[in-house]
Amino acid sequence: MTDRALAVVRAGALTTVQDRGRPGHAHLGVPRSGALDAPAAALVNRLVGNHPGAAVLETTLTGCSLRPRCEVTVAVGGAPCPVTVDGHPVAWGAPVRVPAGALLDVGTATSGVRAYVAVGGGVAVERVLGSRSTDLLSGLGPPPLSDGAVLPLGCRVPSPARVDVAPQPAPPAELVLCVTLGPRDDWFTRRAVRDFTTRVYRVSSAGNRIGLRTEGPALERALTGELASEGMVLGAVQVPPDGRPVVFLADHPTTGGYPVIGVVRAADLPAAAQAAPGTPLRFVAVRHR
Repeated sequence: MTDRALAVVRAGALTTVQDRGRPGHAHLGVPRSGALDAPAAALVNRLVGNHPGAAVLETTLTGCSLRPRCEVTVAVGGAPCPVTVDGHPVAWGAPVRVPAGALLDVGTATSGVRAYVAVGGGVAVERVLGSRSTDLLSGLGPPPLSDGAVLPLGCRVPSPARVDVAPQPAPPAELVLCVTLGPRDDWFTRRAVRDFTTRVYRVSSAGNRIGLRTEGPALERALTGELASEGMVLGAVQVPPDGRPVVFLADHPTTGGYPVIGVVRAADLPAAAQAAPGTPLRFVAVRHR
């Protein structure tokens, strides 16, 4: 067995392998998947000398613990969290050398939701449809990490970036999502559309990689009939029967039968990935350009 590998000591609440995903397969019913906070994943890759699209680990709230079988350079970014090597604090947001056999612990997020762990050479699990990403909806890609799993690593990279700490945006204290209304905003009453774009929601703890769920005013339908299933896109805001909007994230279904009241601007979705449960949320209507 190669020594270019990581052993998973503590998998955490939900840790998955993610890269840039597998866009372009919606006609096959396959979501794009990929890192929810793509800028954070790309940054930690750059810090260790990887290509920005190399596969990283995406943790959820409680981090993970890893033991490399060889000396590696790692970087942890995204949600701020304590990072230690054999119990000694090391830098978050900067390249760190981890000796073979040492224990790298990525702790519980102090703010935000998802941390990203890049390792020099990248996580080299098998590609499926061109991507190493775990897809929770379709089951494609490697399964979520479990204690005792072993992850192969790619070839050693020449050298990490020479930085002390790389600036990263803080997780949002208030999440503001710009939305283009439609295509089914006419399925809702005028009051519902006004409430959607003026009232304050909160991020629900029931969300996951498929969608960010919300708590707040229920949106009343003007049309109560059934809607034939139609294509769904990243950032679509679907409104299920309970009237609370759901923002579709990377593992979203490719079709759906509930009306979509609007679509969130792609640039706002990384912040949505870091919005902790209870975070105030506002939808702001913008004109399509």
